[in-house]
Amino acid sequence: MKDIKTLQSMKDMGHEQIVYCNDPETGLRAIIAIHDTTLGPAIGGTRFYDYASEDEALYDVLRLSKGMTYKNAACGLNAGGGKAVIIGDPKQLKNPDFLRAYGKFVNRLNGAYYTAEDMNISEEDVEHILETTPYCVGKKEISGNPSPFTALGVYMGIKAAAKEVFGSDDLKGKKVVVVGLGAVGSVVCDYLHEEGAELVVADVYQPSVDRVVAKTGATPVSVEEAFTTECDIYAPCAMGAIINVDNAKDLRCKIVAGAANNVLVDDAAGYELEKLGILYIPDYIINGGGVLNCGFEIEEGGYNKEKLTEMVKGIYNTVTMVIELGKEKGMPPFKAADAYAEARIEAARKAKK
Repeated sequence: MKDIKTLQSMKDMGHEQIVYCNDPETGLRAIIAIHDTTLGPAIGGTRFYDYASEDEALYDVLRLSKGMTYKNAACGLNAGGGKAVIIGDPKQLKNPDFLRAYGKFVNRLNGAYYTAEDMNISEEDVEHILETTPYCVGKKEISGNPSPFTALGVYMGIKAAAKEVFGSDDLKGKKVVVVGLGAVGSVVCDYLHEEGAELVVADVYQPSVDRVVAKTGATPVSVEEAFTTECDIYAPCAMGAIINVDNAKDLRCKIVAGAANNVLVDDAAGYELEKLGILYIPDYIINGGGVLNCGFEIEEGGYNKEKLTEMVKGIYNTVTMVIELGKEKGMPPFKAADAYAEARIEAARKAKK
């Protein structure tokens, strides 16, 4: 990966603030990115991952935080977008002192950024972060783990996409490839299995594959093989930036819809999918259930699980709306989603002025 110029990247992508965190005592190295706070304080989870380089970590957090701005806007939350990445192997580094040290850095932002669970950050980890900052959502006693709500939203979005492509949202007999069988992907598999879909699954972590296969009877394949497996729906639920303009041609599906953030490397990949006749459902539209769960903690009126569940199920309607908006404006759904989110942000910006 080429060297990334931080300030230039902030200018190009519209970021407000990048914070580098270093705590020699615990070995903490992290980057917090606040993209846009027009609609309210930034909300976005913390990802703990053993990045190959600092540039790779920065690239990820820049893209993820911008995606959160659009996701929160499209979900209707009064919140901006932010994200954080912790660099290193969580199995070796993570402990209560480490997490408390991270919480101190979040606290110094004085509420401009609320963090939450994400990859390799659990409910228990949040409890330690909360010991040094109140600016953390996903509290066990309130909203808890957002993954089940993310999975529900993804499932509803897949059904809406199926309705558009196949004329029915019934997934019985539909062949769905799910890549990434963690806290979200495994639950997506549960929903699909219950409806009678034919499952093909893949993950780099074999025990996760074994658990899903044992529970659902899914067919296991390698991650590489999954990408080119002929199917009705390809559901990426792991890391993002997996589809580019070249490998898009290798997909053998009618729909791409999953929980992963930033599935497309760039817009060119999205236009290539459109040209190939593959319906791509924008990631931040379909996977917004988790952030709705967390955002409700700081929304006026507080956390209401029943209301939240109905809003997450409403992702079905949001996906349908974005598809129709794209047809109306003559653009693919991923650009229509951007226009929808940007319009809400711009309206708030004008109101503030």
